[in-house]
Order: sequence, then C-alpha cells, then structure tokens
Amino acid sequence: MTVRPTDKSDEIDTTRPHPARMYDWYLGGGANHPVDAEMGRQMLALDPRVPVMARVNRAFMHRATRWLTEHGVRQFLDIGTGIPTEPNLHQVAQGIAPDARVVYCDNDPIVLAHSEALLRGTPEGATAYLRADVREPEAVIEGARAVLDLTQPVALSLVALLHFVTDEDGAHDLVDDLLSRLPSGSYLMMTHATADFTPEESTAAVEKLTASGITLTLRSRAGFARFFDGLDLVEPGVAVVDRWHPELGEPVPGQEDGTIPGYGAVGRKP
Repeated sequence: MTVRPTDKSDEIDTTRPHPARMYDWYLGGGANHPVDAEMGRQMLALDPRVPVMARVNRAFMHRATRWLTEHGVRQFLDIGTGIPTEPNLHQVAQGIAPDARVVYCDNDPIVLAHSEALLRGTPEGATAYLRADVREPEAVIEGARAVLDLTQPVALSLVALLHFVTDEDGAHDLVDDLLSRLPSGSYLMMTHATADFTPEESTAAVEKLTASGITLTLRSRAGFARFFDGLDLVEPGVAVVDRWHPELGEPVPGQEDGTIPGYGAVGRKP
C-alpha cells in the first residue's frame, strides 16, 4: 500500500537559508540553494565537523531503525523527515521486514516537493507522507492513524528535529503528548545537537542562525535525557550520537575529528 501526497502548491522561499536545505548541503545533496550553501559555509567556519554531524545523524537513524526492526517493531512514525536521502528509513526497515509500515511527517513544502522519493516502498508494507507539524500532536497522530495500527507498537522517530523547537514552544511537552497517544511497547528514537562540548562555537552559531531566522536550541545532556523520562532506555542509554551501537553500522568518516556535538538515544514505553 502506498499513499501519495497531492498538494504541491506551496511556494518555497529561496531568499533565506532553510534547515532542511542546509542539511541537504551538508550531506552533499542537490536540493539546496546558494543561500543555504553560504550559511552552511559560515557554520563550517565555526565548526568544521558540522557535515560530519549530519552524516552521523543519518547513520544513527539507520542503526536505530535496524535495531528496532530486528527487535520486532513493524511501524514507524518519522517526524521532521527532511529532504530524502537514500537509504531512507522505510528502505532500512522494509529491507529487514518487507511488511513494515512507515509514515513520514513534515510541515515543510520543501520536503513535500521531494516526497515522492519517500513513497517507493515494498508491496507488502506501506509508506505514506503526511503534511503536519510536530507542534500539533493530535493532527500528527490522527493523520498517521490512516496507515498505522495504533493499537500496536510504533517507533516514533525525532532525529535532528527538537533542537529547532524552543522551550517556549513546549518541546518536552510535545514529546510527552505524542508518546501518550501511542501504545505500550512503542519506542522513541531521537538525536539532538548540544553545546556541551563546544560552548563558544555553539553560541556563535546560534547567533548567526537566529539572525537569519532559524531558531536553534542546543540542550545539555540532562535536557536531552528529559525527553526519555518514564521510558526504559535501550543500552547504552543516552550517548554521543556516533557511540550508540556503532557495531550495527559502518563507521562514519570524520569521527576522528573529536567528540560529535550531539546526543542520541532509544527508549521503550512501558
């Protein structure tokens, strides 16, 4: 089963940098514009490991998805999907379990314009794209319900997303709300950028991004761990992103440059 989006009428602003297109530029993709590359180069001047962080996030998603699928999870809700970069989450999950069902969710017309690449799943499973915002948990869950069986466990993927949601917008409450709508046995898989290891560079990066209209909240290890309150953490618990089950995937080039400034974890809802 494949559910395809139909509305591609939103206008995309190419006069200001955009996080999804910058992420695409870091990964070497072609769905970005000069304004994104320029801001990306400014970030590189502050910390040359930024593209490594982008690749490490993708590698974490692959490893976590593989671990979850191998441990019986057959449904995934990926919020903050971003511009498709193969292999996408459904390709990892359905490569192990062809009947896996995946709903991608993003509020961005940029992602919508490229979403066809997200919908090439297996005939046994299902892939769908949902236009919705993480700040509207009820709309997200109701939209996902058309494809996912919410009486069965779901893996909620929030990879490299919540650092764009401020405390004022209730980031922790949003995650709690989403998880409260999922059954026992569901999982949260998540990564998040931090300033714990590079405070000066991080402060400068936040200032530059804020000036360009991009909000970035770099939470501490404790702030990240709060997202998993009440969940049973999968070993090794909260870890620097590239150190979460590295044996499940190939090492990411550039890791020798020092500690990657981000955390990752997977937790199970009791």
